Amino acid sequence: MLINEQIRDKQIRVIGDDGEQLGILSAEEAMNIASQKNLDLVLIAPQAAPKVCKIMDYGKYRFELAKKEKENKKNQKVIDIKEVRLSPAIDTHDFDTKLKNAIKFLQHGNKVKVSVRFRGREIKHSSLGKELLDRFAESANEAGTVEKLPKFEGRSMFIIMAPKQEA
Repeated sequence: MLINEQIRDKQIRVIGDDGEQLGILSAEEAMNIASQKNLDLVLIAPQAAPKVCKIMDYGKYRFELAKKEKENKKNQKVIDIKEVRLSPAIDTHDFDTKLKNAIKFLQHGNKVKVSVRFRGREIKHSSLGKELLDRFAESANEAGTVEKLPKFEGRSMFIIMAPKQEA
């Protein structure tokens, strides 16, 4: 953002510190008006013809922008992706334990990547992995919904589940 002497245009549209239009002036005239009021001349619309400048306290303006940005950052929620790994030959108790962990992650608002890792010749029975992922998604459907359907990536197949939105 250009301020004060950095603005080198011959003609600019000037807006006063109180928001009123001062008209189209030369950059020197606008700088003189701004310096009389102990304020800065700030270029706010460089794409307009003629360019639009406003007389304001630039330090205060930057402080307000930083404050708004900090407030927005504080209010946003970071969503983590937790991973649960399964194998095609998983036992029922192990499956239930992994399912319980995934449900806990979903209830805390995190996405869950459920992956089935194929080792050796297990890759030939990829249908078992798809059935396992479908069963997992069906069992966890009260806590989350499937965001991405089963997909192969290398020697593993995965789905991504997102937490259910409260209506």
